[in-house]
Amino acid sequence: MTRHRVLLASPRSYCAGVVRAIQAVEQALEQYGAPIYVRHEIVHNKYVVQTLEKKGAIFVERTEEVPEGSIVMFSAHGVAPTVHAEAAERNLATIDATCPLVTKVHKEAIRYAREDYDILLIGHEGHEEVIGTSGEAPNHITLVDGPADVANVEVRDESKVVWLSQTTLSVDETMETVDALKTKFPNLLSPPSDDICYATQNRQTAVKKLAEDAQLVIVVGSRNSSNSKRMVEVALGAGANAAYLVDFADEIDETWLEGVTTVGLTSGASVPDVLVDGVLEWLAAHGYADVETVKTADESITFSLPKELRRDLHTGTHAS
Repeated sequence: MTRHRVLLASPRSYCAGVVRAIQAVEQALEQYGAPIYVRHEIVHNKYVVQTLEKKGAIFVERTEEVPEGSIVMFSAHGVAPTVHAEAAERNLATIDATCPLVTKVHKEAIRYAREDYDILLIGHEGHEEVIGTSGEAPNHITLVDGPADVANVEVRDESKVVWLSQTTLSVDETMETVDALKTKFPNLLSPPSDDICYATQNRQTAVKKLAEDAQLVIVVGSRNSSNSKRMVEVALGAGANAAYLVDFADEIDETWLEGVTTVGLTSGASVPDVLVDGVLEWLAAHGYADVETVKTADESITFSLPKELRRDLHTGTHAS
């Protein structure tokens, strides 16, 4: 009898920045009561957003949608300085839940702009993180959306060029873009540390390992989650016959299982494990009850709550 099994990636699901962002919304609701306005989805996951909405969070796309004098939280993806200015104009109390790893890239952009470098930001056009980082130094930053975009890049001084990147990209594609940029600009400077976040790298390493043995890889995550979409691409690139992105177990198509003895399962960094458990239950009901964990890294990093919440926790005062 053919053995059917599931290879379950570890690490998977929430990263430290996502845990911090979700806890920040929950803590703000507890401290100040509903509603708490959040500019853009706090993290890119449908289930998480719907769960927080039920608790009293209101997600908005623009600062002007927040009533004057209210509390607004900025999402894990970060915002441009102009958004902080808009909030001040509307007398909004702000809580900044930007992931510390994104904040690091913002600070690098500010520093290199101050030193008058041309900054080549590797990332996807329209992504919230790219918009936020670009806003820190709009006159110095040029977006490079993949290796094919390199031919169009122009700089003022080839001896003063540095690259930065969106934190949730495919590591392999980013380095491919960097290599192409270095061919065009031999003096290209690299940032002091790798900008792609540890969690993105770890999850991509794990999915590559799954793809070595799994004919089918299922990634749990939302369509607007950059790191989740990249994992599907990484799985296909690493040898999986098929890879799909699903928000929930009921989106799995039974025809995907035809001829498949080994299913690889993982999830994006903004996905709660309850959704992975739902997929495991679905797979078990379809004959894939044998689950093996494939561990490629240990994650122990944690981030403290945004300073505005920590300050008010100590003093018992309102957000400011």
